[in-house]
Amino acid sequence: MSPHPEPRQNHILAALPLDEYQRLAPFLELVELKLGDSLAESGQAMRYAYFPTDGFVSLLLVMDDGDSTEISVIGAEGVVGFALFMGGETTLNRAIVHGAGSAYRIKAPLLKDEFYRAGPLQGLLLRYTLALLTQMAQTAVCNRHHNLDQQLCRLLLLSLDRLQTNELVMTQELIANMLGVRREGVTHSACKLQRDGLIAYHRGHITILDRPGLEARACECYSTVKEEYDRLLSYHRPYPETTHLLRRVKASQVALP
Repeated sequence: MSPHPEPRQNHILAALPLDEYQRLAPFLELVELKLGDSLAESGQAMRYAYFPTDGFVSLLLVMDDGDSTEISVIGAEGVVGFALFMGGETTLNRAIVHGAGSAYRIKAPLLKDEFYRAGPLQGLLLRYTLALLTQMAQTAVCNRHHNLDQQLCRLLLLSLDRLQTNELVMTQELIANMLGVRREGVTHSACKLQRDGLIAYHRGHITILDRPGLEARACECYSTVKEEYDRLLSYHRPYPETTHLLRRVKASQVALP
């Protein structure tokens, strides 16, 4: 956890106009994100949304037999709990902290009320959700079409983008669960990356030694997701996609009694 994390270390909160942020700030509560903490469980009502300031959270789909696969990662660029303002009280995903840090949480009813005010926060949340859906879709494609070495590079890079260091705390068992593969496969891929001088791995600690080399080894899925995040989450100007979504949401609100 950062010594003195500020709410506006989260990019969505930082992009709010000052008056909007000051109105929301009294309702934000600082919480520590400990490795392995669960912020949401599949099928359970969500009481809070979380705006990370550092660290990252993995969204996992869990099968009936307990197996799980990571479908996206969320850091300071976003919010955990998009189902709340997209019309759902629950989610099919587990949200697990895989990079320790901190976040500011807000009660679910307050976030929904703020979203339906159709102010600046609504546009930011819609744009972020579009970026997150891109990551989910690209992850599905990657898991189907690319080899484990490429998937591991993608996972490491996306995780690294959400941290302020070149080190990750991830056991091979954790990585295997995130990718939905056997641990032996992760061991083999990690050994190859270490042998080629891209990473150093020791007892669950991964140090990135050659980021350009890791990016070159990854499939196009990483660059596709990163470019889309950079495009959609450049909060300085409106995008046609967001404007269109806002018009549809406002139109639906007019139709409500």
